[in-house]
Amino acid sequence: MTAEQISLEAMETEHLDGAVLLSREAGWPHRREDWELVLSVSEGIVALHDGRVVATTMMTPFGSDAAVINMVIVDAAMRGCGLGRKLMDAALEKAGARNCRLVATTEGLPLYKKLGFVAVGEIVQHQGQALKVEAPANVFWARDDEHGRMCALDRATCNLDRSKLMSVLRQAAQFAVIREQGEVVAFAGLRAFGRGLVIGPVVAASSQQAKDLIDFLLAHHEGEFVRLDTELSTGLGPWLIGRGLARVGGGIPMQRGRKLERAETSYRTYALVNQALG
Repeated sequence: MTAEQISLEAMETEHLDGAVLLSREAGWPHRREDWELVLSVSEGIVALHDGRVVATTMMTPFGSDAAVINMVIVDAAMRGCGLGRKLMDAALEKAGARNCRLVATTEGLPLYKKLGFVAVGEIVQHQGQALKVEAPANVFWARDDEHGRMCALDRATCNLDRSKLMSVLRQAAQFAVIREQGEVVAFAGLRAFGRGLVIGPVVAASSQQAKDLIDFLLAHHEGEFVRLDTELSTGLGPWLIGRGLARVGGGIPMQRGRKLERAETSYRTYALVNQALG
């Protein structure tokens, strides 16, 4: 099989079963539902050989300024023949003038560097069986009418228009919040993903708020398999290990294009939606 025998097409729902099989062969935990969620907010591209999905990528736009490139997978039999570069070129063309971000594996770093991406930190993945913890008294389940406030906090924190993603998460996730004087000042989401559950996003003004939110969610899912992706710079790693979530890997966040201004706020994202979506 050669790259010349491959056709690139827009990803549709009919390609999802093939995408799931491809990700399983790559050792990724994604279910069909996880692929569906990403595709619902993205423009996907598949590489087909005789109707079989042999490679994928997604371009997830966040407004007109930024995008995330994700779900980049190439069948092991097709690696080394330039297919990954073709997929990335197609995704970047879809992104247009947007600042582009991605989380790179070690194997993908050389290609992404050639395409002008620059490393900007480190993402660490923690997962395991949630240990028994007490639910903090200052955290509550979110009300439906608080979704707008959570969207506003998310946008102010990451300086990106993720309203479409947050709308999808509204249906897919449970949210916990911390309130002060009746107003949401921090929040965290939890949803089914991969082998169990994933916590994220977690948006808070302090690491203590983030820990309280995470503990609240863990307390309601004792013994269940939980995953959380966070930037190394948050310093949550040792604490997460103490909660039963061992460090098992991660990736290198990279960006390409003009640098976006950071939001002027005390808030930060303590846990990603996941590595694909940031």
